[in-house]
Amino acid sequence: MELLFNHFVTDNTVYTLETLSQLESDTPLLGVIGYPIKHSKSPLFQQAALDHSGRAEKYVKIEVPEDQFSDVIDKMKRMPFLGWNITIPHKRSMAETVDEKMESALLLGGVNTVLNQNGVLKGYNTDGMGWKHAVRESFSLDIHDLRILILGAGGAGAGLARQAAADQCERLVIANRTVETAQSLAEELKESMKSQRLQGAQALVKAIPLDPEAIRAEIDTIDLIVNTTSIGLRPEDGSMIPESIIQPHLCVYDTIYGEHETPLIRSARQAGARTASGLSMLLHQGALSYEIWTGQPAPIEVMRQALTS
Repeated sequence: MELLFNHFVTDNTVYTLETLSQLESDTPLLGVIGYPIKHSKSPLFQQAALDHSGRAEKYVKIEVPEDQFSDVIDKMKRMPFLGWNITIPHKRSMAETVDEKMESALLLGGVNTVLNQNGVLKGYNTDGMGWKHAVRESFSLDIHDLRILILGAGGAGAGLARQAAADQCERLVIANRTVETAQSLAEELKESMKSQRLQGAQALVKAIPLDPEAIRAEIDTIDLIVNTTSIGLRPEDGSMIPESIIQPHLCVYDTIYGEHETPLIRSARQAGARTASGLSMLLHQGALSYEIWTGQPAPIEVMRQALTS
């Protein structure tokens, strides 16, 4: 069935603390907060899903500098917001602000989705499950069955590492420029990685420096590489893994998405590896947020077409 979107109207206005009051007080609201936020694609597919389902909510973008975070949240609680998404740099601050952290937020250490129930804020994190769905869709593989190398141990990297460990992946290697951060995360996750499926001398959970030679030494025992760093956001960025290291058996997932493929994706593709961008993760984590807010199944194909058209 062909999906048509010409009747869906997305509000591209970037609202702020000062301009939130311009939103109609009798319109139920959803939104995404972050800094910066102009680039966010969430309104494209969330509004399409809401309109397709005949719902009345309006989904908006709200730019929130860190020093205004508390004031904005206080104001949103007094407005008809059913909930909202949270992106960089506010996921940890939101986790400290919600009244109740749900299991997904406790696992991943941050909140990217809030459900507002009469001023009581419940915090969720759909990034981990969204990533799992994206990997399954992109590569027809399950996290449980994979040996995974995660590039980056910051907020996103730590969250996906915790999801991989919770799913008992076959092996987990964490690469970070500050290797002490990766080591701390690896130590945390060793307790939850109890799988005995992997035989041999390779550590089940391991931290390494984010440099080509350290990665080269691990690549034979890796199935999936996941980039969670910001390397690749700028056109001038190079690939953090040379093409000569990447092997055709690998799957490479870059959480960065945009109009052009990242240097890592380009190197992986040229090496014969299978690749996918973060657009699929954005779609699936957003679909899970939609279901939290509405209690209804997300119209995933409507959302996908709105996001990619």
